[in-house]
Amino acid sequence: MNIDEKVSKTLEAFDTMDTVKTPPFFKDKTMQLLFTEKEEKVAASFWSWFTPQLQLATLVCVVLVNFYAIKEINNSEYESSISTFASDYGISTEQETSIFNL
Repeated sequence: MNIDEKVSKTLEAFDTMDTVKTPPFFKDKTMQLLFTEKEEKVAASFWSWFTPQLQLATLVCVVLVNFYAIKEINNSEYESSISTFASDYGISTEQETSIFNL
């Protein structure tokens, strides 16, 4: 019997409910707030400063440094300075195979 009273009180509570009146354009304002927060989170990425233009410039610099290093390794002055360094410090100057010895 106690359960029947609780059920009837619950059903009576539904009868006393009124419709909720929202301000005009409530949905539009809420959606706008939600989407602006998501855009801010995406813009705050750690790698956002590393743009494609900067990536290309970095790649060009790395390639140029590598070409310069290969040119200097193939230079005869480099070989003579290595031989001089090796003889000064008593290091053997055996020729080892390398991809740079062409």
